Amino acid sequence: MPFTVKDKVLLSSGIEMPVIANGSWAPPTGNARAEVRDWTLTALKAGYRHIDTALGYGTEKSVGLAIKESGLKREDVFITTKLPYTDHSRVQDSFNESLTNLGVDYIDLYLVHWPQCIASEDADGTLKLASSITFVEVWAQMEKIFEGKKAKAIGVSNFSIKNLEILLKSAKIVPAVNQVELHPYLAQNELKQYCKDKGIIIEAYTPSGYSKVRSDPVIQNIAKKLEATPNQVILAWHLFKETVIVPKSANEERQRENLNLPVLSKEDVEQIDALDHGERICNKPDQNGLVWGWTMEQLGW
Repeated sequence: MPFTVKDKVLLSSGIEMPVIANGSWAPPTGNARAEVRDWTLTALKAGYRHIDTALGYGTEKSVGLAIKESGLKREDVFITTKLPYTDHSRVQDSFNESLTNLGVDYIDLYLVHWPQCIASEDADGTLKLASSITFVEVWAQMEKIFEGKKAKAIGVSNFSIKNLEILLKSAKIVPAVNQVELHPYLAQNELKQYCKDKGIIIEAYTPSGYSKVRSDPVIQNIAKKLEATPNQVILAWHLFKETVIVPKSANEERQRENLNLPVLSKEDVEQIDALDHGERICNKPDQNGLVWGWTMEQLGW
């Protein structure tokens, strides 16, 4: 059965996660990160009960303030945050920093943001890899955090089948979630099936594919037919395909639209399925063929 906007999915750790989250990434410019507090608050008022953030976004404090000001009980808001790729050598300390930033006693879902470990990042954006720390070792530390009951579930982000295979050879706990770039141009069908077989929930970031996918004639035509926005059509496609989604909107009206999605026909879904051609839009290789310091081969992409 396709997901609906009100659905939750049961994670392998035994907790339920709402299938739509509002993302909280913001550029590190001006007051953008501080403003996350305002639009996270409008999202919560609109009905969102899952907020996705990360220590690397610099928005955890804003998210924590919004949740407090919403008047909602802590247990009524599902919080996802992530371990930065610069903190693989200090997993517990980084986790504690996130707890402090958010002003909470526990995290619902804690993710390894990237499989690669970055030792440092220069002012010009040049990354220095730390080859001595593997994501297998990082995962062992994540398991300790889960065992300490401060994280209700643990998972990964940006992991391919290749790297999940490596991880699962030694993991005591199978990741509950794998958050990856996923949209009609990058449907990730093989990865989705692999994760389903392993009991790992797939969660999509950049779910609309930005304006590039939203402006596709197929999406535009379906939107016109259904009297919906292209964004609504794409999010409805995700739920039809039983994918958890993390759209990000700072606009109150669009936040509400994301929770009011059309019903797609089988024909609509098939037309959107046919758009898949493996194109990465959010995290694509740079001029050196690297994505945040790793080659496509290392990432398994």
